[in-house]
Amino acid sequence: MKPLKVLIVDEVQADKLLEHTLQKYGFEIACLPLKSLDLSAIVLSLLPDIVVLNVFTPTQAVLKAILTINQSHSVPVIIFAEDQDTETINQVIKAGVSAYIVDGLDTKRIKTIIDIAIARFKEQQALKDELKKTKSQLEERKLIDRAKGLLMKSQGYNEDEAYHALRKLAMDRNIAIGEMAKNVISMADLLK
Repeated sequence: MKPLKVLIVDEVQADKLLEHTLQKYGFEIACLPLKSLDLSAIVLSLLPDIVVLNVFTPTQAVLKAILTINQSHSVPVIIFAEDQDTETINQVIKAGVSAYIVDGLDTKRIKTIIDIAIARFKEQQALKDELKKTKSQLEERKLIDRAKGLLMKSQGYNEDEAYHALRKLAMDRNIAIGEMAKNVISMADLLK
């Protein structure tokens, strides 16, 4: 199995403990200092499997970069920090961090923390995908209902007949019923 690529962004850097520990566990490592780093650009160029930040406190710039990362190249993000302020923790959670560990850079726990963060990230991704799918289905259902209403009004169909007519049109054209509903709505708008 191919080793996971980990981008370590280290503000502390004194002993390189994090870097050495992850190398020991077989991760492929890229370690960069935090100073004046465009984190989201680096992530897009390196395409790591995991991003690990070792900081004193996550700044607004870091949190904004994490939001950008989650939108463009969604990966598990783990932050080791010293800041245990409740407001900081809330901001970190909103930014989409998979794990926020306060004063926890213990070599015995690092691998477990990464494994848990990856599992949590995968679960969150599955939930996001399911939500996106559900929203899409709801939007399609709204389009179908609107198209049925237009057919009922213009053709005098009852609801069942309108649905079957819409379904037949979709099947005859070999397209999804949601796409046919869009076409019916567009045509009705043109004929107004």
